[in-house]
Amino acid sequence: MEPKSIFLKRNQVVDVVKSLQGADMALSYDFEKHRFTWEEQGEQFAFRLPITVYSKPSGEIDVEREVTYVMLLVQSGSSSVGVFQNEKCLSHKVFSSYMVRKKQGKSQIKHLKTKGKSRAGSRIRLASGAEMFDNVNERLQKHFEEHDLSRIAFSCSKILLPHLFGAKVTTPFDKKDERIYKIPKHLHQPNFEVMLGMQRFLNLGELIIPAKVNKEDLFYLRDSL
Repeated sequence: MEPKSIFLKRNQVVDVVKSLQGADMALSYDFEKHRFTWEEQGEQFAFRLPITVYSKPSGEIDVEREVTYVMLLVQSGSSSVGVFQNEKCLSHKVFSSYMVRKKQGKSQIKHLKTKGKSRAGSRIRLASGAEMFDNVNERLQKHFEEHDLSRIAFSCSKILLPHLFGAKVTTPFDKKDERIYKIPKHLHQPNFEVMLGMQRFLNLGELIIPAKVNKEDLFYLRDSL
C-alpha cells in the first residue's frame, strides 16, 4: 500500500520539528529533499519541510530567517520563472515557444531524439525552443543578481536539461548547485496558475507515514498535530 500524506501549515511545522528533534530516535535530515526521515519497527517515515523554512545542509533549522527562492518550471513549449519571499510572490513570468508538433502532440526535441533529421518546420520549432531557453536564462540571471536566493525550486524533464543548460545565454546555476530542490509533485503545463499551485504545495509541511499507521499512533507528535 502507498504511504499516506498529512499536510500541515507552517505554525504546526515548527512544533513538529521541535517534537521530532526532542524524541528519542535516530533522525536524519536530507537537505536536497528538505525533509527529515526516521524508522520505526521497520517502517519508514518522512517529514518534508515547507520551502519557507530555512535550513542548512547540516540539518540546522532557523524558523525565524526569511527565505527567498526562485521557482523554475520547464516543459516542452512553455516555462515559468518566479521569485518568492516567504509566502509572497515578488515576480513571475511565463515563456512559451512553438515547439510542439500539432498532429502528434509531441515536442520537436522528443521527435528528433527518435526520428533523427529535421525539416524546415522542425528547424523553426527548434529555433523557437532555443529562444525560449535563452529568455528563461536571461530572466534567471536577473533574479540571481537582484536577490540572495536560499533555494532553487526546480522541475524540468531530463530530455530538456541539455537545452536549458546548453543555451547560448548561460544558466546562472549548474546542475550540481546544492540549493536545487526538485519539486516532488507532478507538473502540469507551467502557467502562472500552476506555479501558484506549486507554491501553495511547497508552503505546506508533509508528514509521510505508512498506510497502516494513524497519526494518533505517533505519540511523540500528538501535541503537534
